[in-house]
Amino acid sequence: MCGITGFWEVPNRSKFQLSETARRMADTIAHRGPDDSGVWSDQEAGIALAHQRLSIIDLSTAGHQPMISSSGRFVIVFNGEIYNHLELRAELDNKSDNSAHHGVKGIKLKWRGYSDTETLLNSFEHWGVAATLAKTVGMFSLVLWDVHQRMLHLARDRFGEKPLYYGWAGNTFVFGSELKALRAYPGFVNPVCRGALAQYMRFMYVPAPRSIYKDIYKLEPGCMITVKGSTPMVAPSQPLRPPAVYESLTLTRWWSLADVVENGAYNPIKNEMDAINALEQRLSDAVKLQSLADVPLGAFLSGGVDSSAIVALMQQKTTTPIKTFTVGFEEAGFDESPYARLVAKHIGTDHTEMFVTAAEAQDVIAKLPMIYDEPFADSSQIPTYLVCYTASKHVKVALSGDAGDELFGGYNRYFWGPRIWAKLAWLPYPIRQALGIAITTIPVAGWDALSLPVNALLAKVYGIRNIGDKAHKLATRLRGVNNIDDLYESLVSEWQDPALIVRSDNNKELLEPSNMLSDELPKNGLNDMAKSQLRMMYRDSLTYLPDDILCKVDRAGMATSLETRVPFLDHRIAELAWQLPLGMKIMNGQGKWILRQVLYKHVPRELIERPKAGFGIPVGQWLRGPLRPWAENLLDENRLNAEGYFYSSPIKKKWSEHLSGRRDHTASLWAILMFQAWLSQ
Repeated sequence: MCGITGFWEVPNRSKFQLSETARRMADTIAHRGPDDSGVWSDQEAGIALAHQRLSIIDLSTAGHQPMISSSGRFVIVFNGEIYNHLELRAELDNKSDNSAHHGVKGIKLKWRGYSDTETLLNSFEHWGVAATLAKTVGMFSLVLWDVHQRMLHLARDRFGEKPLYYGWAGNTFVFGSELKALRAYPGFVNPVCRGALAQYMRFMYVPAPRSIYKDIYKLEPGCMITVKGSTPMVAPSQPLRPPAVYESLTLTRWWSLADVVENGAYNPIKNEMDAINALEQRLSDAVKLQSLADVPLGAFLSGGVDSSAIVALMQQKTTTPIKTFTVGFEEAGFDESPYARLVAKHIGTDHTEMFVTAAEAQDVIAKLPMIYDEPFADSSQIPTYLVCYTASKHVKVALSGDAGDELFGGYNRYFWGPRIWAKLAWLPYPIRQALGIAITTIPVAGWDALSLPVNALLAKVYGIRNIGDKAHKLATRLRGVNNIDDLYESLVSEWQDPALIVRSDNNKELLEPSNMLSDELPKNGLNDMAKSQLRMMYRDSLTYLPDDILCKVDRAGMATSLETRVPFLDHRIAELAWQLPLGMKIMNGQGKWILRQVLYKHVPRELIERPKAGFGIPVGQWLRGPLRPWAENLLDENRLNAEGYFYSSPIKKKWSEHLSGRRDHTASLWAILMFQAWLSQ
């Protein structure tokens, strides 16, 4: 794992100046690669590339970057891992030998080392960029400079495991793994993008292709940018979406999840045993491939279905106990460490458990703006950082169980969304709107009072808590939901109407929908309204997975110089997942059915079966207690008005309701607080 950055400007500075600028940009992301660093520049072209290395494969100097191909044609900075690079090497060697044997003009390869970066360079020489990417199994972001053709390529892996930002600082094209590297370019004065801020308030993260800064974008997963001759001097007026051509810049999609969905619909797997065996084999192969490293390796273990499956298959491949890690919390209801402990004992891992107090967890909050580099409001970022910190003291690589929910149907919204809609769909839309308005005419306290006699007759475990809060949230959804796809967007949205909270001179930009949610669905596989859960999984895979889950894990890992790997995102597993009918994912109201069948071959069912719990912490309680002074400072009405990003009155109202205990506004307030903390830093 590494950090990459660079720029392409109008040629007018010395080679030394170019290199020094690139070096300063790379210094800001040294945490991504503390083992080595390097800079390359071309004065005539006005381009510079820089790299920070976290040595995982080929720890020698033969893996140093920026790396120049043996022919001198290509220069690369690369972040990630190509898990099948040895297979690609063998294919290249075989091609080279056969070319020489048959008298065909070719190059006899001379390898300097055994890094996957060198494998990529030779692959680009022989097969071209797009063809090479299609052959890879891995996670990556890369920047490739073609010296001969004066052409720049930027590419990102299929699911967006590794980040890559690009855009314009003045009239210079800049790029890098994290925004802090782009900010270090001289003259970076890009303001906050109000459209991105509105989307952040809705989704709790900034969805691709936008970033929080105007004219700076995220390269979407599975995409590639090619710039030839010289870069455009001015940023486009709107974010580019593939396929697109903007002056000398071309944006293409080299891999498409939509194609995977359609192919899966045409080639379904109908036999359950065939599907279970195929999944176990592919997942086992992926775990084996991703367990290759020249440094100590372990895995995160929560005791849930996904991480337990990964750990069980890892342990099956070795007689030495693998190292597993979990974090425990003192708050009741948030501590899953006992479950992880039981699973680790059964599998036989070398288990490390870090027990964290509330004060220790709260101390992490001050680090979040620097770690995440743009506003990011998934509060599980705190335990994620802590488990990465724990693992980094023992290993340099950790496998995770992320993406199991998106591929195999694990999120609660996949079950509750269709159930809610089934009870509402028969009502005409105007009546649903009227019902939503009627519900809000009764205040939250009134609904809570009505629930008291009902709860008095029920056992405590069956009582309905905060019924007023739940009723008002339901009313909000009723007023704006016209079909089940609208319901999905409502379920993944926190501030339902960002225009009511975000200030802007141009309200149109505040109403811009998420590109991924408004994109057309694949024509085959998701067109049946009865498969609404599959549509949710597809959209989550395009949005929530790369921009929340994978971002969260990448930044937390890199902040502690730990490489994280996600076996579920071997694209061949995703292809298999989309061949499975919905009934093999969600059965009898329970998600990840097929994955459970694989897991139960290795871990007893009784160690796993329990209600799904997120990787959470009691942030809402903390905001009423020890975090209250910090929050009140950031939410000060005068401060908000002076900064000019938010209308203060709705924030003041939510904060007052939350402090009183009448409403639980944790998520809405956390979004404001994380922006404010980022802004102040």
